[in-house]
Amino acid sequence: MSETSKLTLAVVELARANEEFRKVLWTGDQTQLVLMAIPEGGEIGGEVHEGHDQLLYFVAGSGVAKIGDAECDVADGYVSIVPSGSFHNFRNTGSGMLKLYTTYSPPEHEPGTEHATKSEADADE
Repeated sequence: MSETSKLTLAVVELARANEEFRKVLWTGDQTQLVLMAIPEGGEIGGEVHEGHDQLLYFVAGSGVAKIGDAECDVADGYVSIVPSGSFHNFRNTGSGMLKLYTTYSPPEHEPGTEHATKSEADADE
């Protein structure tokens, strides 16, 4: 996939329509916009980003966010803030896909990255 060159997007609609685990939508010098879809029972996977802040905006489904030692429910309309250096994981605990868009500052993934599944993403890292 080539990234979009548009600077104004209907990102909630794009995120709700997305079926891929990870799809990098736009990459700038300091920020990156990524769509994600987590299947029922799936998870992003525990990780720490050193030097990267991340914001995750949930647009469909329900799940559990773990950031540091704190754990809480997330659903459509929630945002999770992951400061640089914080352990985090997000699990889909609902029925249907957990869909979101996320920003990384600075960018975390190669521009144009697409992974249909988590296993594909894991194999690419």
